[in-house]
Amino acid sequence: MTSLGYKPIDVDNHYYEPLDAFTRHLDKKFKRRGVQMLTDGKHTYAVIGERVNRFIANPTFDPIIAPGCLDLLFRGEVPEGVDPASLMKVERLADHPEYQNREARITVMDTQGIETVFMLPTFACGVEEALKNDIEATMASVHAFNVWLDEDWGFDRPDHRIVAAPIISLADPDKAREEVEFVLARGAKLVLVRPAPVPGVVKPRSLGDPIHDAVWARLAEAGVPVGFHLSDSGYLQVAAMWGGKSTFEPFASKPDPLDQILVDDRAIHDTMASMIAHGVFTRHPRLKVVSIENGSYFVYRLIKRLKKAANNHPRLFPEDPVEQLRNHVWIAPYYEDDLAALADVIGVDKILFGSDWPHGEGLADPVSFTEELVGFSEDDIQKVMRDNALDLLGVKVASAA
Repeated sequence: MTSLGYKPIDVDNHYYEPLDAFTRHLDKKFKRRGVQMLTDGKHTYAVIGERVNRFIANPTFDPIIAPGCLDLLFRGEVPEGVDPASLMKVERLADHPEYQNREARITVMDTQGIETVFMLPTFACGVEEALKNDIEATMASVHAFNVWLDEDWGFDRPDHRIVAAPIISLADPDKAREEVEFVLARGAKLVLVRPAPVPGVVKPRSLGDPIHDAVWARLAEAGVPVGFHLSDSGYLQVAAMWGGKSTFEPFASKPDPLDQILVDDRAIHDTMASMIAHGVFTRHPRLKVVSIENGSYFVYRLIKRLKKAANNHPRLFPEDPVEQLRNHVWIAPYYEDDLAALADVIGVDKILFGSDWPHGEGLADPVSFTEELVGFSEDDIQKVMRDNALDLLGVKVASAA
């Protein structure tokens, strides 16, 4: 384990939801329209909107992939002659209460040398897409999930060790405002919004549609940042246009490489583009957002396109769109990204440390992220590993040790 002279803040940690995360507090009238967990005696299936959903193939999470076991695969460093499938290691859920229990997780954080984590969903990242054609069920399900999340993990506990991020769906603007007030009243310090077009009754909407301004305004006023975490954003509809699958199934046995090439980081690219081009940061200059587990290479393409759009249509951009990106957006990149290049483009002050622990594609030792910061000064390493996260949360940052 890497040792530092301070305790870092990991902005990309995950829990594995229990089977009742969406049902424990769900209004009974949505029992069949929301999330159901059904078993045939041998396997458990997630049924969402009365259809089997395979976003998570095994919603019991037992067994589960061991943290960091896919590191070489995601770095593109699998040795020649080694079957990538052989890298997959699994473990029993019962042996790891920290995946579903707050106190057990804090004990593990202590051994990892981590002060605070942003605690994010796993299964829940696929639910909104599955329910996008039933907005009423979406809003009821998200609310039920948030009640469970606060109950099991806590939005705001006195120890401040875990920042559990509730989900806000914008599909129903009025209900979204109500949900924001609900989670803020319970102490939420970060909220998650899916990086995707907002489902609508008539047609989808941009995240920058002024109909959502009440949500952005309230979060800006409260100083609560918006997280955009990798999710099922519905972008495999693009792959379907080319003959691929239209449903997101991570770790499919026979993935189509074209799917990744076509889709990759388009959802986060388009999400940030919608926020900037449609004036969210112009209308809400105090709003902060963070991209988590979407990589960072979308930033370069987005900057190029923002510059071109602003040059072609300067009257449509009352403020420099690239500066808005640099001022309002924090990035938690993949650890295998070119972090020095990212710092050159957006500034080291906007880069965050995220390990994706305990997912198999993340880091087995979260603090080993520092090994990727070759060429960074000690002060800048502390910014990435700790201080920038405090700045995002609006906590005054002490000078580097």
